Amino acid sequence: MRRPSIFKKTDVTRATRAVLAAGLEIARVEVGKDGSIVVVPGKPSEGSHGEASNPWDEVLTYAADEKRTA
Repeated sequence: MRRPSIFKKTDVTRATRAVLAAGLEIARVEVGKDGSIVVVPGKPSEGSHGEASNPWDEVLTYAADEKRTA
């Protein structure tokens, strides 16, 4: 059985809108296990080639390419 969520989507939406209304960009949003929401202002981090620096992007792209050629 699943536990009820500690935070709601509206909570995150409210927090991000407040940061955007203050004229800041959002680098990332972190949600803790206790339900705390942290909005980190700044520019989103990018890899050396101007792409997102998530290592899973490369893995998933490779898997999709392999699936198409099979």
